[in-house]
Amino acid sequence: MVGMDSRRILALDVGLRRIGLAVSDALGITAQGLPTLVRKNLKTDLARLCSLAAEREVGGFVVGHPLHLSGREGKQAQLVRAFAERLSRRSGMPVELWDERLTTVEASRVLKESGVSLEKRARAVDRLSAVLILQSYLDARPVAEWGGNE
Repeated sequence: MVGMDSRRILALDVGLRRIGLAVSDALGITAQGLPTLVRKNLKTDLARLCSLAAEREVGGFVVGHPLHLSGREGKQAQLVRAFAERLSRRSGMPVELWDERLTTVEASRVLKESGVSLEKRARAVDRLSAVLILQSYLDARPVAEWGGNE
């Protein structure tokens, strides 16, 4: 990713009511889920994300981009793009949109197959979606981009 150094990456699965969160390890190899952020308003959400980024020594963000199966942007994808642009301006850090088609479906399937109750599944799907977004992003990066192996 252009502009990202070897610091951690924070992934976001942005929804209307919640934002699923995951952070990479320092080497940029694995993704770990973080507690889901319950949205309040744009200003507060951006401030909380910037604060979390500072606490976790994050160098940039990956935001799940919910494209249609055809690859076209729908209304939610446009809202997420606008959110990502605001986050980039507010944080001063790079923000990359990452195709998240079927991520929520996959997260729900994994939780269902693991026997997690419907109530707990609803609470965990945002976090797991963010983990899947980040892990697919990390897996797609060239080895040369990993923490200082350039």
